[in-house]
Amino acid sequence: MPQEGLEKIETAGFILKPDSPEIRPTYEKVRSSFQKRGIRVLLAERSAEMIGEEGVPFEEMCAESDFLVSLGGDGTLLSLVRRSYRWHKPVVGINAGNLGFLADVTLEEVEVFLDQLFAGECRIDQRLMLGGHIRKATGAKVEFFALNDIVVSSPIPSKMVIVNASIEGERFNTYRGDGLIVSTPTGSTAYNLAAGGPVVYPLTRAFILTPVLAHSLTNQRPLVVPADFTVDLDTEKYEAMLTVDGQERYAIEEGDSIHVGVAKKGALLLHRKERNYFAVLRDKLHWGDREWLS
Repeated sequence: MPQEGLEKIETAGFILKPDSPEIRPTYEKVRSSFQKRGIRVLLAERSAEMIGEEGVPFEEMCAESDFLVSLGGDGTLLSLVRRSYRWHKPVVGINAGNLGFLADVTLEEVEVFLDQLFAGECRIDQRLMLGGHIRKATGAKVEFFALNDIVVSSPIPSKMVIVNASIEGERFNTYRGDGLIVSTPTGSTAYNLAAGGPVVYPLTRAFILTPVLAHSLTNQRPLVVPADFTVDLDTEKYEAMLTVDGQERYAIEEGDSIHVGVAKKGALLLHRKERNYFAVLRDKLHWGDREWLS
């Protein structure tokens, strides 16, 4: 269930959309709005260097902040959530990008958002995250976390991969095609949706397996799996790649296996109370929009 309000609103840690030095005037305006209300602003070192300012190490920013802010698009927020996972701090996205499913506070709404934050009119949603690891053939273990999804695919465009999937230790299916998506409910409106998977309400305790352009006469379908199950994946014949939230990439070699389930802790996303998920779907996907259809 959503938690209401923040216990402390004294320090906010910021990261900015990467490789975008032109965002500086926008950041300065947003920072001024925060500081006017007595909120101390810490800027992560890498973002600060990009715009020619002083910053603090990312770890220090996370440790000292009461909540974290991504100024950019959904990709900026996804990166912040993953990188700050062990501090388990609430994250809010201010949308200086495009679509903005996750970074849902617009630049025009910053002042209103801050007023509501101090009035206790915000909520914290705990979003399910995927957690898992790659077990290398050498015995090495590479851990990962994902807020949206993990994708097993070929590193070579248009080349097929074969992915064997086991659920709770029992062989379940073999997917032949362009890849396999393991998506959270939050990520159901991302690559999963484009690949024909279902939209799942973001607070649902489940995750989704969706094949990408399956090469099969059996008409492979997406599968929704309860949150307390685990999935093991391995590939055969062809080289493969594991992509986490569209941002981190790992080579999958012969003899490697992938173990994935639900992470022990979810991501804490800070929203205004009146944010309605179905209204967001209608707005972002133009559902029911007759002008869009025409």
